[in-house]
This record gives sequence, C-alpha cells and structure tokens, in this order.
Amino acid sequence: MKSTIKMGLLAVTAATALLAPGQALAQQGGGGQRGQGQGQGQRGNFDPEQMRQRMEERMRESFGVTDDAEWKILYARIQAVNEARRDAVGGMGGMGGMRGMMRPPGGGPGGDTQQGNRGAGGFGGQTSPEEEALAKAIEAKASKEELKAAMGKYRDARKASEDKLAKAQDELKAVLNVQQEATALRMGLVR
Repeated sequence: MKSTIKMGLLAVTAATALLAPGQALAQQGGGGQRGQGQGQGQRGNFDPEQMRQRMEERMRESFGVTDDAEWKILYARIQAVNEARRDAVGGMGGMGGMRGMMRPPGGGPGGDTQQGNRGAGGFGGQTSPEEEALAKAIEAKASKEELKAAMGKYRDARKASEDKLAKAQDELKAVLNVQQEATALRMGLVR
C-alpha cells in the first residue's frame, strides 16, 4: 500500500511535469501517433491528462474526500507542495545540479546552457539563475572571491526554496484531519 501511494504521488508529479509538453506535441500533430499501424497498439496514444486525472482520483480516494469543495482546496495545496518541491529539489541541487557535474566544460552534448536544456530534476524545467551563475563561475575558474559570492547567492536561493516548500507543507497540514495528515506523511507530502 505504501509503495502504491508513493508511486501515485510520483506519477502525479511526473504527469503534471509532462502535461504541457504532451499537449504541445498533440497540437503540433506529433504526439500520440507513433507506432500506429505498426503493431504497437495503443502504446503511442499516451494521454498525460488522463493519467493525471486517474492519479488525482486515486489520491482523493486515499484521503477519503467525498466533498468536491473540500477536495478542490486540498488538491490545490497538494499541487503547491509538489511545485515547491520541484523548485527546491529540481532546480536547486537535484538532478539539475548533477547534470552540471556531468556536463563537459563549455557546454557540449547534453549540456547546452544556451538552449536552456539543463532541466530541473530532469523534467525540462529551468535551473535557477543562481545555479547558472555558480556553474558559469566554476567553468570560468573564477577567483575565490567570485566563487564565494556565487556560492552565497546559490545557498540563499536554495534556502528560500526550502522555506517555500516548508510553508506549502504547513499550509497543507492546516487543512488536513489526523487521518489525512497520516496519509500525506506516508506519501511524502508533509514532514
């Protein structure tokens, strides 16, 4: 049960991150058509919005919410926590930070910062300006003073993102009953 709930939360987060690119592909006529007529069945017809809706329904059931008005408030706060988590983890030292370590100096394949391809958390989001400035200072082999200044700004931005996440989690907890808070804790939504 625990892993099902956590996987559901991860899937909702991933579906939310994938929703915009999936819609853009569908509008361009390039999404959902791969593999048709080639024996691949429905595999190419992935609909991120349907997946997001199913995950939302499962989450609503997990929280035991039957009232639509209550769910609207609760789900908005869940989304706020997920967004704050993506900002805190994705653009601030999560996979975005790891990508900076794996990228060859000066850009190159998989590390083209000019095109904005260094996604936060691997979901195509943007890294923070502070992280970009720190990466540029490292690549330029900046002086100790410049590196210290860039590190200070990066740490401050990271702390602000972590504070935003903690605030979103507290706001979510404020609307939960004890049973729901226990469910949210198991899902990793609150601390």
